[in-house]
Amino acid sequence: MSTGKQIADAAIANSAIPAPDGTARVKQGAFKSLMYGALALAILGLVLLLGDVFNDGAGKISPELFTNQPSKIRPETSGFQSALIGTVYLMGIVAFLVVPLGVATAIYLEEYADRTKWWNRLVEVNIQNLAGVPSVVYGILGLAFIVRGPLSLGRTIVAGGITLALLVLPVVIIVAREAIRAVPPSIREGSLALGATKWQTIWKQVLPGSIAGIATGVILALSRAIGETAPLLILGAAISPRINPSLDNEVLTAMPLQIFNWTRDSEVDKFLPLAAAAILVLMVVLLMMNSLAIFLRNRYEQKW
Repeated sequence: MSTGKQIADAAIANSAIPAPDGTARVKQGAFKSLMYGALALAILGLVLLLGDVFNDGAGKISPELFTNQPSKIRPETSGFQSALIGTVYLMGIVAFLVVPLGVATAIYLEEYADRTKWWNRLVEVNIQNLAGVPSVVYGILGLAFIVRGPLSLGRTIVAGGITLALLVLPVVIIVAREAIRAVPPSIREGSLALGATKWQTIWKQVLPGSIAGIATGVILALSRAIGETAPLLILGAAISPRINPSLDNEVLTAMPLQIFNWTRDSEVDKFLPLAAAAILVLMVVLLMMNSLAIFLRNRYEQKW
């Protein structure tokens, strides 16, 4: 036994990673210093930017900002009610579309698709590629096929919601697939061994085990959609409309569009505080959405 232990200790000693020499330590220290310096510089820039926005917009946040309609000539009474309602409509339509489509596609690709078939591999490759396509391209697609073309929905809130749903759908599919894949195969095998069908196994075991990751992915996808401006501009969204969007009128607007309009106004000095206030409101919403995603992940994530 002692001879075997000596041989094992000698093997461990011989396979140990040698300690870095003086030159390697200097290089590692320099790299860490550059990394931490770049991180500190980025954080400092962010803090300064947020401080400037807060200094300009904090005094403008009031109930009237949420209840008044935009005005191009009276900044003291201008608000963003129509843009806020448009954002709520858009996020509702996006969630209504991407949750069932994204989860159903992820279930098919992970649980049913035969990876030896060329069409399933083609679908997977296209989903991966579509996740990296610029948002402007989705705006062009929405203008050609949704606002005009086959669907011809016009410049409506529904057309904007469908376009943004197409934008974030690949992200939801990818995240949902990762969450489903994280469920151990033994859970599926045990359920099937007890007599459950494949769909019962997915519905009762796989989806409950992956719900935390799916919910996190959906919320983060909505967080991306809520800040998109370029696709809506290409669709011909209204700038500072004085009527609220609805499902039966052609008024398409959102918070990022209103901020964009205020920052490019000819009297930008008068409207800049309103834009800063709207940025603060949008940032608070995004922070709440990301905090909810973190809470759901920590609360319902299962340790297998």
